[in-house]
Amino acid sequence: MCDLVLLLLAAGQSRRMRGEDKLLQEVEAMPLLRRQALAALDTGVPVLVALPPGGSELAARRRAALDGLEITEVAVADADKGMGHSLAAAARAAPEGAGLIVLNADMPGIGATELQALITARGTAPERIWRGADSAGRAGHPVLFPARLRPELAGLTGDRGAKALIAREGAILVPLPGDAATLDLDTPEDWAAFRARGTG
Repeated sequence: MCDLVLLLLAAGQSRRMRGEDKLLQEVEAMPLLRRQALAALDTGVPVLVALPPGGSELAARRRAALDGLEITEVAVADADKGMGHSLAAAARAAPEGAGLIVLNADMPGIGATELQALITARGTAPERIWRGADSAGRAGHPVLFPARLRPELAGLTGDRGAKALIAREGAILVPLPGDAATLDLDTPEDWAAFRARGTG
């Protein structure tokens, strides 16, 4: 059994995009969601993708973007209630005894290299939380949780995700290049600025 699983969180409603879906914006000639799923798969770790509940147009479009990839989909029935619900649903679907790498799907600076940096660092203290940080030292994503915290992750609710858990446990920061660990793109303005940098 693999002792790690990667949880790609992609169940949010993308409301701040004013009618567009941030996870279907193109980066390197493919939808961001597919690009991030491929990066996750490149680590060799099993990948679970938290998605909106089936039946919605949003869910159908995101599932289409993942077509053909060897991922496990996790439908989050209460995804509209906040990130904590998405994280909890994905954690419940993860195999027992596995550490959990959590990555928000709207972070184009994170690729297989950045994910692997956390996986490698974890070997020195597998019972601690590991977290990516940008070049200024600000904590961000991805976050790697040890298997012992899976039950607490599976019980999360609300929109604060695992912030309280991380605050209690502390996290060891792993420096990642530039703003990779803290760059997320939530609005059309964010996307315009990102593309103006020549990175989209």
